[in-house]
Amino acid sequence: MIYLDEAATTPVKREVMEAMWPYFGPQFGNPSSHHQVGEVAAAGLKQARADVARRLGAKPGEITFTSGGTESDNAAIKGIALAEPRGRHIVVSAVEHPAVLESARWLGRLGYEVTELPVDRFGMVQPEVFEAALRDDTTLVSIQLANNEVGTIQPVAELAAVVAARAIPFHTDAVQAAGSLSLDVMALGVTALSISGHKIGAPKGIGALYLKRRTPIEPLIHGGGQQDGVRSGTEPVALAVGLAKALDLAASGATDVVAKRDAFIERVLAEVPSAELTGHRSARLPGSASFVFPGRSGESILLDLERRGIVCSSGSACAAGSDEPSHVLMAMGYDREVAQTAVRFTFGAATSSDQLDQVAEALFQILG
Repeated sequence: MIYLDEAATTPVKREVMEAMWPYFGPQFGNPSSHHQVGEVAAAGLKQARADVARRLGAKPGEITFTSGGTESDNAAIKGIALAEPRGRHIVVSAVEHPAVLESARWLGRLGYEVTELPVDRFGMVQPEVFEAALRDDTTLVSIQLANNEVGTIQPVAELAAVVAARAIPFHTDAVQAAGSLSLDVMALGVTALSISGHKIGAPKGIGALYLKRRTPIEPLIHGGGQQDGVRSGTEPVALAVGLAKALDLAASGATDVVAKRDAFIERVLAEVPSAELTGHRSARLPGSASFVFPGRSGESILLDLERRGIVCSSGSACAAGSDEPSHVLMAMGYDREVAQTAVRFTFGAATSSDQLDQVAEALFQILG
């Protein structure tokens, strides 16, 4: 099998499993317990928090462990907007992950006004459009670092600098960018940032939220006051350790993923006449290549590829059971029929050039 759906999830890395294992076994304690067993677990949790903070250029007290990217996005958007709002206006892009869009729309049902920014044909937010949307009563902005469907990288640092001058909190969903792009929160200039473990070789069920110190937030989950009250509940020590280890592994060493991606894109465009690349040509995630194939069902292409042992997807894995066309592609100007021909290939350093050549050849056989 050639697995090209890493934007949906990645296998848990062996080193991550080995780092977690002691906390499933002999170091099983509750980190809130005031005895030796609990203190050992608490020490592991403290180190994991420090390691995640280091990778984000943050302070340990600014890191909250969550159940994943969706919870981190919900916590940031709802929590910041509800805590000490300077107004009741939220700005997001039209191509955000559903966890962001639906959180903002939920606030809309509470009386907030939500502006969903348009994007260009490449899925990019235009700075001048962004700045024009800001108002005196804008209480939060959320713009993703990189798109999960087409891989386009947004100019987050540039956009965050605009809102910083107005003291507007800026959240970025960095779930898809983790492991590929720098997540230095100081360089990005963001107030809050979301990541998820299962996109980078950690298990499902763990994520983290960076929240800049002294940023007011209303918790989504109330209880025992763990994690400074931002997210109550007994912390999953093993999973937190796994997330920290996965971030370390993702940050180690450069790869030739970009070169492999570009060669694959060029071959598909050259050999499959109907293929059209979606997303920005160069400002895109290293291991992301997405296309539409007008005149052919995306689902039928996926089935033909799977029969050849190639696993990929038609877009977001989070649109559970939906047969609606991609909201991302629709926002980028594609009509419904073309949007439903989308196929996304996402991969990492372990994917070889030979494997990508096999995929390009398979596409030629199916569509050439």
